[in-house]
Amino acid sequence: MSAGKLEEREEAGAGPGPFGECPLPIFEHPQIVLGHGSGGKLSAELIEKVFVSRFRNSTLEKMDDQAVLEIGDTRLAFTTDSFVVTPIFFPGGDIGSLAVNGTVNDLAMGGAKPLYLAAAFILEEGLPAADLARVVDSMASAAQSAGVQLVTGDTKVVNRGKGDKVFITTTGIGLVDRGTRMSADRARPGDKILLSGYIGDHGITILSQREGLEFESALESDCAALNGLVSAMLDEGEAAGAISGFRVMRDPTRGGVATVLNEIAGRSRVGMVLREGEIPVRDAVRGACEMLGLDPLYVANEGKLVAIVAPEVAERVLGAMRRHPLGAESRIIGEVVDRHAGMVLMKTSVGGTRVVDVLFGEQLPRIC
Repeated sequence: MSAGKLEEREEAGAGPGPFGECPLPIFEHPQIVLGHGSGGKLSAELIEKVFVSRFRNSTLEKMDDQAVLEIGDTRLAFTTDSFVVTPIFFPGGDIGSLAVNGTVNDLAMGGAKPLYLAAAFILEEGLPAADLARVVDSMASAAQSAGVQLVTGDTKVVNRGKGDKVFITTTGIGLVDRGTRMSADRARPGDKILLSGYIGDHGITILSQREGLEFESALESDCAALNGLVSAMLDEGEAAGAISGFRVMRDPTRGGVATVLNEIAGRSRVGMVLREGEIPVRDAVRGACEMLGLDPLYVANEGKLVAIVAPEVAERVLGAMRRHPLGAESRIIGEVVDRHAGMVLMKTSVGGTRVVDVLFGEQLPRIC
């Protein structure tokens, strides 16, 4: 292909050509591809161009993991999520515990106390009844541990070959009973970026099970409910008289830490600078990523959170996180800055700086 033709295609947004061609924007895709579920740029385009454009309202446009609704004097957090992970059983969890914990975490990231869940199951004909019972037992145990009740639901069965064992959709309601006003557009220059522990455990565990990969160290998903950790953090903020210092919290699931921070930087119109040496990655995860050509920053987590807090409360919140079992390895991994708005940069361990962008498509499909 000539340089002129290449430039014409790029100006038209069509990518460089049929060989090694870049993924097309959503509005030029004739069909949905796996990358549309990645949490990356394709997902963002799908959500904005297909869904937000048709249902646009002030609550939806915040694009947080939950909607915080004010009904009279009561503030409620409301969220829904679907789970299609394969395999449905994996070290550290299964699709049942994942469904409960994932929805509990989305509520907690809004500062809510999770209260009630609904669950809808799509079952494939031929699913062993014992497997379904195991999944539901796991959900019940996870709900009890998180202090929530499953109060309603639905079940559908599809023909053999028309599903993949079991898909679960969970919806959650929680009470926001503190003075928090957290959202992705509230980060401010000077704020500190906190991470609650090792990244990439869940995504690499799923990949290793799916592909039959074996590593020297056993890997296990970090699947966990984070509402207890969040409560400890907010308690510390209230004790310091600085509850307003909590800007935003996110659990970095699809797309990992990199995608979450880019979303916040874009929504808040700020820049971010990370320190590579402060981002904890297990040796087994790092080794697997190097072997497979993956970046741990983009690998999914199911029991970690990112919090952006005001600098005056950062150390106290960090201390509260480290005192909790799910935050023992918490770190301050960077800060929000007033330059390069919308961009996340990282100071590398060798002294350089690199841009941490959002991936276009999918590193690991169906990890949640």
